[in-house]
Amino acid sequence: MHKHSNRSLSVLLLILASWQTLAQADNTNAEVAPQDTDTQADAANAEGQPAAELKPLSATYSAALDKGVAINGSAKRTLEQQPDGTWILRFDVDSFLADIEEHTRFRWENGRVRPISYRYKLSGFMIKDRKRSIDYDWDVMSVTGEYEGNSFTMPLPPEALDPLGYQLQLRQDLKAGSEQVRYEVTDKGDFDEDHFAIIGTEVLETKLGQTETVKAEKVRSEGSKRETLMWFAPELDYLLVKLVQVEPDGTRYEINIDKANIR
Repeated sequence: MHKHSNRSLSVLLLILASWQTLAQADNTNAEVAPQDTDTQADAANAEGQPAAELKPLSATYSAALDKGVAINGSAKRTLEQQPDGTWILRFDVDSFLADIEEHTRFRWENGRVRPISYRYKLSGFMIKDRKRSIDYDWDVMSVTGEYEGNSFTMPLPPEALDPLGYQLQLRQDLKAGSEQVRYEVTDKGDFDEDHFAIIGTEVLETKLGQTETVKAEKVRSEGSKRETLMWFAPELDYLLVKLVQVEPDGTRYEINIDKANIR
């Protein structure tokens, strides 16, 4: 296999396994023009309605790179409530190149994800093994963790989110009617501010049939050559059904829904 193909597959797996790669890119103190920002709780309170509730789900995805070349692998996302009332969101990848296990445990309070712990593990034949862990102590407002062997401790912002939980928050905020959102996401012993905006609607042909979607983008710094687009399906409780990322070198990665079960 050529070096370019190996690199492309590696990057695609990381994108497929965790949208945190989307948060890390182009976020080195980049300034974005100020815009109005909604949150799910604000949107719900403004309308005098309770925040949207979570629903257990399972969904599987397939991926392709460049000109639609299929990748021999799949990703599965599940959301389940635990007996103690907490929730676990899991995203696992199984492929010939690498396996990834990622999950967050959190509480759902007043329309917001309140993270408790986050774990990430990547292992593969042609990719260096990686491990990440984050623990949130809301009693003392402190977050501790380990990023690829390096430990960190830092103050915990009141609305901090973990690298997987913010993906669920984005979905729920779009469901509540927000058109622009910003999140403080834990990243390598620091926090990144991530900005997303709705840019329109679109009907897609998916393996689930013709699907009406809300199209959103990751807002990046002016002049960035990286583009990230996401499509969420309102009829599927705003589940992500498609994601496209275009790299500065023109390489295109695409993720599409295969199956979904929302209870």
